[in-house]
Amino acid sequence: MDLYFSPMACSMATRIALYEAEGEARFIEVDPPSKTLLQDGSDFHAINPLGLVPTLRTDDGVILTENAAILQYVAEHFPDSAIAAGTGMERSRLQQWLCFIGTELHKALFQPQLSKKTPAEAKAYALETGRSRLDYLENHLKGREFLLERFSVADAYLTTVLNWTTVIPQLDLHQWPAIKAYHGRMRERPSVVRAVSEEFKLFKAEQARHKAAA
Repeated sequence: MDLYFSPMACSMATRIALYEAEGEARFIEVDPPSKTLLQDGSDFHAINPLGLVPTLRTDDGVILTENAAILQYVAEHFPDSAIAAGTGMERSRLQQWLCFIGTELHKALFQPQLSKKTPAEAKAYALETGRSRLDYLENHLKGREFLLERFSVADAYLTTVLNWTTVIPQLDLHQWPAIKAYHGRMRERPSVVRAVSEEFKLFKAEQARHKAAA
């Protein structure tokens, strides 16, 4: 399978999931501003018309988009890894947390803070409403090691978005000690260490390219 990604973006959750599952994939880097593939300069829109990562091409050539769908596909593609959920309520809980991370945290809270185009008023509103979402997560994580009963693709996604707090001073995780402790534990997992190390180097190289081109 091919994973189209950008360094340190939300697509890193799928890299973490693949490493956790000891699965193989070809990682194809997408340049965020130009939406071109780094390997050949081709237009990424030809693969995903929205130009968004992650995008996955399966071994059958099917294009899959959206973080929650891709993460669940990877989890089910490697069933021995146990990063998926079971059936019934366990599966529903996994979907619940993937949706919560994607809508309440990733899009509603973090994206407005990270975008240079977001007006100050919109950033303030997103931060105000986002705090209640972090309070909710804080209460859930008290006394828990993972979001569910074991590490799952939801943890890979949550760890990825929590990494962004390092560049958002208003979201100092000291305000949420259970989340901070959780993030610290996740950052020590071998799959996360490997993914962050690799993508951070690519991110620094990406910044250097853009600076040289400016």
